[in-house]
Amino acid sequence: MKFNTAILGLYVGKAKQRWQGKPPSAIAKFDANGAQQLIETGFISDAQADLRLHGGPDKAVHHYPADHYSTWQAQKFETSFAFRPGSFGENLSTAGVVESDVCLGDIFELGTARVQISQGRQPCWKLNLHSRVPEMAKLLQQSGKTGWYYRVLQQGEVKVGDKLKLIERPLESWPLDRLIAARFDKELHRAIAKELCELPELAKNWRQYFYKRAFSEFVEDHQPRLVG
Repeated sequence: MKFNTAILGLYVGKAKQRWQGKPPSAIAKFDANGAQQLIETGFISDAQADLRLHGGPDKAVHHYPADHYSTWQAQKFETSFAFRPGSFGENLSTAGVVESDVCLGDIFELGTARVQISQGRQPCWKLNLHSRVPEMAKLLQQSGKTGWYYRVLQQGEVKVGDKLKLIERPLESWPLDRLIAARFDKELHRAIAKELCELPELAKNWRQYFYKRAFSEFVEDHQPRLVG
């Protein structure tokens, strides 16, 4: 599949103390002002509060399809939170491209930069507090509408209106919806876990997870508590 899709929203934010008794968070993102410099660890004007669990080269940029917000708006949650592009802490927003349209390892031109899909998102408890919906992270996981992360292969400059252009697809057999479903499948077959843990395109922490599923008696409660 070859496509070009325009960047509709570009969002950045700094870490702040947002909730009493909780660590700082940079989940609140705001419209970026003009072109943004993208380096190996993400946009220079962006930040992550806890680098043990967020950010890093394998999670430099988060992309969330604007298409999904209608699903969450339709839920009629008892919250004043605005379910609109940028509100889930993503850096990039587009329309017309969702998890089933992209694959693990896809390489894109993004402005003058070059990026590669490295994993889906495993939302954490901060999304619950941010949205004021106690089960929001779990619902995102269960829906498969998590968005995805990029690693940066070539630094560059990105702005709203730039094209996200697919230039290489090394793993056509692993669309993101399939990968995300595997990550949250409690009954995942060991052979599939073994295949995934051996893919160099996959982020290191997800490879480690699938390695444990493939080669050990692994138990996880699938509560969205740790990584974002």
